[in-house]
Amino acid sequence: MKYIVVTGGVMSGLGKGITTASIGRILKSRGYSITAVKIDPYLNIDAGTMNPAQHGEVYVLSDGGEVDLDLGNYERFLDIELSSDHNITTGKVYRTVIDRERKGDFLGSTVQIIPHITDEIKASIGRAAGKPVENGTADICMVEVGGTVGDIESMPFLEAVRQMRGELPLQDMALIHVTLVPVDTMGDMKTKPTQHSVKALRELGLAPDIIVARSVRPMGEATKKKISAFCDVRQKAVISAATMPDIYQVPLELEREGLADVLTDHLGLERREADPAWYRTVMKEYTGRVTIGLVSKYGIEDVYISIKEALKHAGRALATEVQIRWIDAEHYTSADLEEVDGIVVPGGFGSRGIEGKIRAITHARENRVPFLGLCFGFQLAVIEYARGVLGIADAASEEFGSGTFVVAILPEQKGIDQLGGTMHLGNYPVMLEPDTLAGRLYGRTDILERHRHRYEVNPQFIPDLEKAGLVFSGHNGVRMEVCEITDHPFFLATQFHPEFNSRPAHPSPPFTGFVTACRERHGNGPQRERRG
Repeated sequence: MKYIVVTGGVMSGLGKGITTASIGRILKSRGYSITAVKIDPYLNIDAGTMNPAQHGEVYVLSDGGEVDLDLGNYERFLDIELSSDHNITTGKVYRTVIDRERKGDFLGSTVQIIPHITDEIKASIGRAAGKPVENGTADICMVEVGGTVGDIESMPFLEAVRQMRGELPLQDMALIHVTLVPVDTMGDMKTKPTQHSVKALRELGLAPDIIVARSVRPMGEATKKKISAFCDVRQKAVISAATMPDIYQVPLELEREGLADVLTDHLGLERREADPAWYRTVMKEYTGRVTIGLVSKYGIEDVYISIKEALKHAGRALATEVQIRWIDAEHYTSADLEEVDGIVVPGGFGSRGIEGKIRAITHARENRVPFLGLCFGFQLAVIEYARGVLGIADAASEEFGSGTFVVAILPEQKGIDQLGGTMHLGNYPVMLEPDTLAGRLYGRTDILERHRHRYEVNPQFIPDLEKAGLVFSGHNGVRMEVCEITDHPFFLATQFHPEFNSRPAHPSPPFTGFVTACRERHGNGPQRERRG
């Protein structure tokens, strides 16, 4: 097993996750099997209870793990399935060590950060790295250490990395440090932040083998030479990572910079030619364009990364550029909805913004605008139909307010008093009716999709809803999973989250069908005339 550890300096939000995923991608394109681990220094056990407006999207894995959004990047770039073990948090590590202490596993020793916490960190990395990926154990494990060098929360993890470096053969680990190279008002690229960041890393006993310098434009050789001299890194190992128009082009930029050769030489790996499949997928030219309205109450794009990427995957497969218009669920006008080719109502929790989302669904249903509802969007689509078609004016969900609950809490969720990890989570089978929109999109009747919810369509109202024309085309036993309207260009909503299974080369069927319908509307309807 070879390890590539990625750390960050200067500031957070530099794109360590995309960098880590991109490095894995360029190595996978050379035939190496890759797995990935994300270390999050926060005390939370997982990301499940964290506010998405502060932390970003809660990504759901197939085993039900609620994890950091970077694991979504790993799965999309590497086209693999990861597990909860691939997300290591301070909370998980300390809970494991404390549980062992309570059992007496340490034989009376004083439990300390070193060696007990660092040993558990190393063991956690090893367990995750050794888990089967695709057809066997991976050749290389990417390890991203969250936060920045100097954060007190990251210290035990960086110490564990330092110990691993001393325990492993020299060619079995590469340390990559991602830093910021800002541009001053005169247009000069400044290397001082990188110098200080590397100095802080060295004070912890770690020296980078490769520096990936993030900047708004490509670095020149003079800047690379300066970083090389001050940071004691070979000049060819100073890699420019300029901001790209599309995150999926980052591996191509790192390829041009020669990172693959530097890495394979450092790790003692065979140099191989890259498979051009990734290039062909991400550089496909667009022949059309659509605008999608995403009705959001958070107002932060990071909350909906997987949806944004799934729309992009579908658009690229259809040679259609997808532009997302972010529509505030609490503050929008009818004009905002009239200017889009399709409407997406995503998942979410709580009562804020629900009436605005329901109005958007009504607009889509009545005006024959392509509509895609996801999780909470599925539940709101059912509520909207019960109000607008079935005539239940106070139709609502048991999650918020009073009224007639056409959406009710799952039976197994009643009485639960712990929030973390207790929802209906992860992969569950869904049976699709063959002669339906959902059945045609997937091309099969049995699928496996990821879930994250506590509520369902109230079984008492299903017969009345179906009699009124709402088609439940997917189910898991008595639980409804997909609804659609037959007499509509595209009206589909899923209780599950298909966006979590979307990949650049394998877009999610509901998203592909949705973008197809939006493209048809754009080409045939008033939108085309307005946009010239």
